[in-house]
Amino acid sequence: MGVPVIDIENIDGSDREIIMAQIDKACKSPGFFQLLNHGIPHSLMDRVKEVCSKHYKLHREKLFNQSLPVKALNNAIAAEANGNKPTTSQKIENIDWEDVFQVHEMQGANSWPSKPDDFKETIQEFRKEIYALTEKLLEIISLNLGLEKDYVKRAFSGGKGGEEKPFFGTKISHYPPCPRPDLINGIRAHTDAGGLILLFQDDEVPGLEVLNDGKWIDVQPLRYAIVVNTGDQLEAISNGKYKSAWHRIIPNKNGNRLSLASFYNPSYNAMIYPAPELSKDTNADGDELSVYPKYLCGDYMRVYTKQKYEDKKPRFKAMRSLKEQIPC
Repeated sequence: MGVPVIDIENIDGSDREIIMAQIDKACKSPGFFQLLNHGIPHSLMDRVKEVCSKHYKLHREKLFNQSLPVKALNNAIAAEANGNKPTTSQKIENIDWEDVFQVHEMQGANSWPSKPDDFKETIQEFRKEIYALTEKLLEIISLNLGLEKDYVKRAFSGGKGGEEKPFFGTKISHYPPCPRPDLINGIRAHTDAGGLILLFQDDEVPGLEVLNDGKWIDVQPLRYAIVVNTGDQLEAISNGKYKSAWHRIIPNKNGNRLSLASFYNPSYNAMIYPAPELSKDTNADGDELSVYPKYLCGDYMRVYTKQKYEDKKPRFKAMRSLKEQIPC
């Protein structure tokens, strides 16, 4: 069993209501789904895979082979060879078997690699396509929640005035072949802190799993698909109607798994709280009867960096405590 796969080729046509209902259902559970016929050219996706593979070989592979995850795993393997057989409790839990290259709008010109020649151009073109698809999905999500179609986008931008821009970043990850997947995580289980996440994942090497009804299920590799998942901020705005899902990466002995995750998040200065239309039972302040208080997104992100791999409920409780400490 895998996550829902939704064909959105006719999203603006006669099948619109059916597709919107499928997206609504998938956002409720499991909080992950895959899109087909999303409009991003397959030729561009092929180019992205090619330049990312070249970039890793040229700039990242040597660094990863000298990195802390590799050293930690080699030490664990050496210890086992010396007779210290590892147990489940001895699994390396504080390091992930992942190489990361970050791309975002504040990227300095000098931070882009000069090789491959078309790396910057290809990634920027892809990000433009992903950004447009994300905003289209956010309109559908807003409508599915019974809100104005630009509600979530405005909330991420700091309200009706739109004084701030949502943060849009892309994480290019590789998960190289791992000799002992039983001893280390690809990425430890977590929920995503932000808003809506669109992922272009490897279509051959598996590894991504999502927790659904207490069981881990595969997000199956599917050629030319885009994986979508909801983050903590969308959970708060929807007043819990859409839940951010726990997910993880399992390392693989065979193949170098590629992942491009693009995060469309609220501005750090955006105030996040449940949409009034979805929190009718709250008090005059709009949040006292809700699990989700009103808080500054930047405050949440700062807590998240310290508690990423822990349960999300204490993070929302911490936001309520912060609000209560602010003098009226």
